[in-house]
Amino acid sequence: MDVNTLFGVQGKVVLITGGAKGIGRMIATGFVTNGAKVYITGRDAPACHAAVADLEPLARLSGSIHALPANLQNLDECQALAALAAELARLEPGGLHVLVNNAGATWGADIDSHPDAAWTKLLTLNLQRAFTLTQLCLPLLERAGSQDDPARVIHVGSIDGVRVPSLANYAYSASKAGLHHLSRHLARDLGFRNVTSNVLACGPFRTKMMKATLDAAEDVLKENIPLRRIGRDEDVAGSAIFLASKAG
Repeated sequence: MDVNTLFGVQGKVVLITGGAKGIGRMIATGFVTNGAKVYITGRDAPACHAAVADLEPLARLSGSIHALPANLQNLDECQALAALAAELARLEPGGLHVLVNNAGATWGADIDSHPDAAWTKLLTLNLQRAFTLTQLCLPLLERAGSQDDPARVIHVGSIDGVRVPSLANYAYSASKAGLHHLSRHLARDLGFRNVTSNVLACGPFRTKMMKATLDAAEDVLKENIPLRRIGRDEDVAGSAIFLASKAG
């Protein structure tokens, strides 16, 4: 029971949605520096390729990083991504060990101005696509998983999906609450297929999506956090690595 056996992710094949920026990039950095073969996807193709160029020098222990740009709002591109993942799995007989459903968006507006379009966009990307991609990648996950070391699905949720948020973000918080429940439902149904499902309830991190909120209320947010600080890269990367390892 040495630490490398329990917590190691060397050689695991990992797909991270929204992996070029923000929390997804933090998670990608953690995996690639610990020897995983990482594929990142997102709708911004130049950002995906730029992230690969930035993170390639950090690869250790045979780790590597590759870009698979796709717009997850579009079902056709979701299916194309799964087809590409299937081709990669053909080249890598071990299949897909870890799927990180991180891609997401937010929308802040009070109840008098919160648009219907926000619900369509956020429920599709934050919730429905997590199911879609899990469903499409399931054969690859089953190929990689075993009873001793299952394949992993890790969803990036939010503390706003657990508690009533202090800011008006109705569609976002509802979509994340749904994601938390979806993860539980998947965990029940996929366990016997040697695939686990877990969700990370992330608080505030210094990302582009959180910039406006942090600029306006960082000190207030810190006051509600016991450590009196916002999340750091290693917090979420370490949590994802734990869940992807045998220890998780």
